Amino acid sequence: MKIKLDENFPTGFGDIFRSVGFEADSVFEERLSGAADESVLARSRAEDRVLITLDLDFSNIQAYPPAGLPGIIVLRTKTQDRPTLEALIRRLVSVLELRSPRDQLWIVEQDRIRFRQG
Repeated sequence: MKIKLDENFPTGFGDIFRSVGFEADSVFEERLSGAADESVLARSRAEDRVLITLDLDFSNIQAYPPAGLPGIIVLRTKTQDRPTLEALIRRLVSVLELRSPRDQLWIVEQDRIRFRQG
């Protein structure tokens, strides 16, 4: 599976995905920081990469319908400190090893993951 981490993640989080065999890059590494959400999503689609973000705008299924996309995953946390994000990412990785988010929006929270079809 190919992953694109949005610019709002600390550096090094791609290594968590790479450690289990996923291919991961980030908006920051590609020098797309500050690009419009539509541009980031278009790049993810063109590269067939699942977009993983903290940007709640992407949870709006009407503005960003996931149909035809490799997937959109939004992490929702009360805090965005490194240990909290790392715990959510590790939990997410275990689910990604079992199922694909293609054509779906996933909302990952501390105690659950919601799956929505596009």
